Amino acid sequence: MRSWFLGLLFVLAVSPVFAKVVTQTVDYKDGDQVLEGYLAYDDSVQGKRPGILVVHEWNGLGQYAQFRARQMARLGYVAFAADIYGKGVRPATPDESKAESGKFYADRKLLRERVNAGLNQLENNPMVDTTKVAAIGYCFGGTTVLELGRSGANIAGIVSFHGGLGNPTPADDKNIKAKVLICQGGADQFTLKDVPDFKKSLDAAKVDYQYIEYPGAVHGFTNPDNKGAIPGVLYNASADKKSWQAMKDFFKKIFNS
Repeated sequence: MRSWFLGLLFVLAVSPVFAKVVTQTVDYKDGDQVLEGYLAYDDSVQGKRPGILVVHEWNGLGQYAQFRARQMARLGYVAFAADIYGKGVRPATPDESKAESGKFYADRKLLRERVNAGLNQLENNPMVDTTKVAAIGYCFGGTTVLELGRSGANIAGIVSFHGGLGNPTPADDKNIKAKVLICQGGADQFTLKDVPDFKKSLDAAKVDYQYIEYPGAVHGFTNPDNKGAIPGVLYNASADKKSWQAMKDFFKKIFNS
């Protein structure tokens, strides 16, 4: 009886039921700048798997980007939430967020360097299949992953959720090698003015992209913490759910899984 019981414990111990998402903070660098990212993966998945780079909103790497990284891990990916601003730089107010993000909107070269540092950190992880890597970003992060594409990064996919679509260097769209999915609010007063030029530039560069607009959704529609404190920024559960499914379908297609 005792040996049977011990055998049962062993079976339960190795069962996927006991699998868990493992997370850890990771220090890495862009030149001399120390950055602090967030790694998440499911320890029940064996062997190499696709990697997803997650890029935060304008308030820096915090709970929301970490939550999305854990969601990606539960889908079987290795997720790494990059830190664009720098270790310890975590804006606490909208004004601080605007000031910090503005530094990178004004210096796209620096933005590309920072996001590529995160990509390198992800791709150097031994669990990652470097032939199957994609990047997702929210708001400021949506702009950032598009700049990653414009830098010529050799990745399979890019997903921007309610990201800024303004582009000071449209000629660089020709450098985008990835397939692109854009999920945008149909009532987003911050981004809609840029949509015609954005599409025109991607069309001219022959980028393989899909643009989905969610009627009635405004800026920041994926984040439940957006409760209307900032005018024009509000969570939309329907658009959140639909855009997440669109992303999953997109990854299934590009990763052939």
